[in-house]
Amino acid sequence: MPIAFNPSRGPTLGVEWELQLVDTHTRRLRQDARLVLDAIPELSESPRPKVMHELMQSQLEVITDVCHTVSEAVRDLKTTIERLRKVVDPHGMALACTGTHAISDWRDAVYAPVQRYTELVEEMQWLAWRIQTFGVHVHVGVRERDKVIPIVNALAAYLPHFLALTASSPYWGGQDTGLASSRAIVFGALPTAGPPQMLADWAEFEDYMDTLKRAGTIKSIKEVWWDIRPHPDFGTIEIRMFDGIPTPREVGMVTALSQCLVQQFDQQLDRGYRLPHPAPWVVRDNKWRATRYGLDAYVITDDHGSTAPMRDMLYELTRELAPVAERLGCPEELATIADVVEQGNSCERQRAILSGGGTLDDIVDATIIELAEDRFVTSNPRTSNGAIGHAGK
Repeated sequence: MPIAFNPSRGPTLGVEWELQLVDTHTRRLRQDARLVLDAIPELSESPRPKVMHELMQSQLEVITDVCHTVSEAVRDLKTTIERLRKVVDPHGMALACTGTHAISDWRDAVYAPVQRYTELVEEMQWLAWRIQTFGVHVHVGVRERDKVIPIVNALAAYLPHFLALTASSPYWGGQDTGLASSRAIVFGALPTAGPPQMLADWAEFEDYMDTLKRAGTIKSIKEVWWDIRPHPDFGTIEIRMFDGIPTPREVGMVTALSQCLVQQFDQQLDRGYRLPHPAPWVVRDNKWRATRYGLDAYVITDDHGSTAPMRDMLYELTRELAPVAERLGCPEELATIADVVEQGNSCERQRAILSGGGTLDDIVDATIIELAEDRFVTSNPRTSNGAIGHAGK
């Protein structure tokens, strides 16, 4: 059955940022999303809500309007978050975002009272019970339907880049997992999650979705949770690979990276180029390498098994995309990649606090500060300001 794609006018943007509700006394997650949403009906009950439930009551999803620039999207998010703070502060809660919460136990989670989440839990059982994870999704508009699948395929080569920059979930239930991103494992266990299928064109995408429906694997296309997926209703490609991101500055970074890559591939198609089509085994292996090692990963660069350091590849990618970023008006946001490579992603910043004598509670405090003040914290916030790279510097 045909799947209609509503084309965008250009590389428009939409960002979804999944935030934690943290108890400021215990530092554990608070299962009080309903309380917050009831207090802001103007944002949560409109035809296009700005704040929504996610699977767990410890989580709120902040959503932008359709934006045209990265700076517009970040301003949109900040405005909504400021409104949320006025609600959560009097109730002894704070906002934070990392891929997993360092100390909370997933078994203490309470599910949101939403029918589709009830159905998901019933179907997936243990796989869904433990999804107390947090991420960021970036939508980038595409002008023509037939460009979508080639761009999705080309973007699959950048899954390790997306994850290495944002890896923020080394801890699970108070234990260091040894991974840069435990979220990638927890969420990736769902049967329709993981890297996108390497399909030939839109017609094959339609056939594949029909096959999944006939088999009873999915009821609708919305149940396909690939790391990168087409979103036909919005006319976008949705990049879902990012771990929870602690600061607005880093959200701007990945939004810029997403928009620049999609725009570059779109223009290359206009010029008659054939886009890269990485081998599925390379995509899977590289995702694992970023899951395990983050920015320290050595990723596969060709079908023959050549490798290169992720940090070097990110510097090179930033230089390559710089002209695109200038045209799109997001050079400063893209340049934040270099700051993260040099100063550490969230995973590295969290581990630095612990290795410097801090505790897991201190890590939670640091993530609260990072979101509130839009700065990186790499040392115990109780004994030092721990600041590196204030926003705008």
